[in-house]
Amino acid sequence: MLLSTMNDVPGYRVTHVMGEVFGLTVRSRNAFSNMGAGFKAMAGGELKGLSKLLAESRQEALGRLCQEAMAKGANAVLAMRFDCNEIGGTASEIAAYGTAVYVVPANQPPQHHQQQQPAQAQYPQQY
Repeated sequence: MLLSTMNDVPGYRVTHVMGEVFGLTVRSRNAFSNMGAGFKAMAGGELKGLSKLLAESRQEALGRLCQEAMAKGANAVLAMRFDCNEIGGTASEIAAYGTAVYVVPANQPPQHHQQQQPAQAQYPQQY
């Protein structure tokens, strides 16, 4: 699955647009972790526990985005973005969203596209 924040990909052309797709996760940390992060915030520096949680949350949202795109027969997601919101002061919502498309190499002659799902999903690599 090709993921891109661009609206197009050099060397490829879009043959079909499957529409908007998104992946969503909501995560919460326990009270002791939140308290520890609060103390660290007062002292300054990176909040490593929260950084790890957000990185994991983004990966989960990307995985769900890829699953939805593949279910629609797409092989790429363009204009991919992240959005993050706090929910009730105790949880964070991470959303990955974009446009599911089918792309082919630009030099490939036009053909009729039949939607097919790949045998196995290929998810983005860890950060």
